Amino acid sequence: MVFDLSAANWPQFRGPQAAGVDTNAVAPTRWDVEKGENVRWQTTIPGLAHSSPIIWGDRVYVTTAARPGKADLKVGLYGDIESASDQDPHQWRLLALDKASGKIVFDKLGYEAVPRVKRHTKSSHCNSTPATDGKRVVALFGSEGLFCFDLDGQLLWKKNLGPMDSGYYQVPSAQWGFASSPVIHDGKVVVLCDVQTNSFLAAFNLTDGKELWRAPR
Repeated sequence: MVFDLSAANWPQFRGPQAAGVDTNAVAPTRWDVEKGENVRWQTTIPGLAHSSPIIWGDRVYVTTAARPGKADLKVGLYGDIESASDQDPHQWRLLALDKASGKIVFDKLGYEAVPRVKRHTKSSHCNSTPATDGKRVVALFGSEGLFCFDLDGQLLWKKNLGPMDSGYYQVPSAQWGFASSPVIHDGKVVVLCDVQTNSFLAAFNLTDGKELWRAPR
């Protein structure tokens, strides 16, 4: 993890206003993990995830999907559209780390089951970045649902959104996994679910998870 300890909160995918830029921080232009150059700390996170970390106060929040053994990840250019075969139960988890030291503050289970939808071999079952308003953390675990925790990792509510199959539209059988991230605004959680069938945009009450509206896409 590389960042300025005085940096502002980073509450969602790409940070404030989804700009992806912090104009108040000066990031290093180079680092070396093996030598520890410009690396303040390094912490092993269980499982496999492509979601980004978020920051609020003195904590870094990350999500992951863990399974027994090591999940296969095949990167590079190879042109294969087939899905990974993950038949083991997975655990979708929310972790908080101390921003200064990298120490894991908590590791909470959100959901456990065999994945409802497959993933691409380059992807994971936890691609969506969580979001926070400074009181709650919302994680969209794809086909496993929308989950809301307090800042200490206690589950407040969850919503089943149905299977989130957003694979290759020309080959519907090729399931690649879900990646759209939730946004928190004005006491609402907004999720964009572009999938093979019945795509929608929906808003939920941040306090109790009640669905406020839904629009087909």
